[in-house]
Amino acid sequence: MKTVNVVICTGTTCYVMGAGHLLDLKEHLDEDVAQRVNITGASCLSLCKDGEYGKAPFVRVNDKLITEATIPKIIQEIQRQLQNNPATS
Repeated sequence: MKTVNVVICTGTTCYVMGAGHLLDLKEHLDEDVAQRVNITGASCLSLCKDGEYGKAPFVRVNDKLITEATIPKIIQEIQRQLQNNPATS
């Protein structure tokens, strides 16, 4: 089964900018999708220090970086990746 890895930055800047509530992502996913998603927190992704990557909070969905992350943005990317990479046996 194809899985999607979600890494949520929980460093100070990202946390202050709303990453804390992003950790509840699984509660917003359909059960069949939730079973295919691994959610972890990272103490810092080191992406906000120079502004090159955009604004916090930052989330990585597999290799895709999401800036100014929200639960709807993350869900949209998860669905995109699951559609592009259907489950395999």
